[in-house]
Amino acid sequence: MTAVADESARVTAAAEEPVRPPRGGFRRRFAKLPIDVWFEPLVIIVIGVGFLIWYQRTTFTETESASMSWPALRATIIDHIELTLTATVIVVCIAIPLGIALTRPSLKWLNPIAVNIANIGQAAPAIGLLVLFTFWLGTGFNTAVVGLVVYAVLPILQNTIVGLRQVDQRTVEASRGIGLSAIRTLFQVELPLAVPVILNGVRTALVILVGTATLSTFIGATSLGTLITTGITLFLPKLLVAGAVLVALLAMTIDWLGRLVELAATPRGIS
Repeated sequence: MTAVADESARVTAAAEEPVRPPRGGFRRRFAKLPIDVWFEPLVIIVIGVGFLIWYQRTTFTETESASMSWPALRATIIDHIELTLTATVIVVCIAIPLGIALTRPSLKWLNPIAVNIANIGQAAPAIGLLVLFTFWLGTGFNTAVVGLVVYAVLPILQNTIVGLRQVDQRTVEASRGIGLSAIRTLFQVELPLAVPVILNGVRTALVILVGTATLSTFIGATSLGTLITTGITLFLPKLLVAGAVLVALLAMTIDWLGRLVELAATPRGIS
């Protein structure tokens, strides 16, 4: 009896001891992160710091200062971000619902037609699309948004269709078998499983839009492309370099933020 009582006491004491996290837990969690999650921000920081040092130490001419003074540069960056995000929101609101509709049994026959139409926008030169829309809508911000939307629909539309198609039909049938409606199955089963592929398409579209938005300067919409075209036209290499570096930094930053959203939105157990 004494031995049993001692054993019981030891078990009780062990159960009451606070659970200590295993050593090296943070190191293991860090090692599990995909390399792009921590490496890309390091590249962004290095390039950003290098650009700031160059910006602070460089003497600009009067013509260069008109575009490179901080108030003017900040306004140009904000205009570029506004143009990109506006086009992205519209593309997402069009492409994802359309992709969902095209994976429903009653509309599957429209799938090739819709994808081919979207592919026309992607295959056509971006500057050509912007010029064509200028004849129809005139110049300015709205025309640039329309052109960017047409140009960026395909990645999100195609990834939405592919993501929903790759969901195991047995999982869908099982959810319907336990009494879920088609709508609940879509939102609680199919879309969560398709999230990684869909968000990857959104990231791709964002990066495309950041780069393509520079062309909007040719139709009267302010963007970082204004620095690039001014640098080329007036042979001002500092403006050209500044515009190119800022576009690259913006694209990498948006891509990294999109990657974080993708990881956060992906259900556990899905790589």
